[in-house]
Amino acid sequence: MPILALALIVLVAGLGGPPPAAASPDTPGYAKAVTCSACHGANGNSRSEAIPVLAGMNAAYFKKAIEDYAAGRRVSTEMEPFAKQVKLLGVDELAAYFAAQRREALPVKADRAVVDRGRAAAAPCATCHGPEGQGDAPRLIPAIAGQPAGYLRNQLQLFKADKRSPGDPALTQLKSIVRPIPDETLADIAAYYSSLR
Repeated sequence: MPILALALIVLVAGLGGPPPAAASPDTPGYAKAVTCSACHGANGNSRSEAIPVLAGMNAAYFKKAIEDYAAGRRVSTEMEPFAKQVKLLGVDELAAYFAAQRREALPVKADRAVVDRGRAAAAPCATCHGPEGQGDAPRLIPAIAGQPAGYLRNQLQLFKADKRSPGDPALTQLKSIVRPIPDETLADIAAYYSSLR
């Protein structure tokens, strides 16, 4: 086994266990994804409430998000330098890698009453994200089902405050829908979408 492959296995194992069987050091993009795994988990399966799952993400949406972070259109002091690095490493290869990974269910169980309130409040969201939160890939609308509730809640609050992708005309309608929703209801909506598989 090449030394680099062995080193990558040891590194990933130290980040939360071995990767799922679908990925191996020979998988295109695997070596480049190790940097992302430090925060986003092995093969993009985040175990943090605050960090999104990349596994199974639509490749075109992944590329758009990286472009927006790298250009400062999607403001994040944490992600901007990493997005620039991803562009240098090869965004197409990383996008394809994460799109091919199997998304694993989050180990968090949400309160049933919170999820039910979120389901009722999420009706306007279904217009774009679909009734089960699966998104609309051709329109670059991401699947949000199964994403961590803390991450979803934070993104909704950023949209509400116009701090997420400020000035992006494609998001004007979304921001107008989210703005009047109370923060506690945004938390319910986030819990609902996080509970979906």
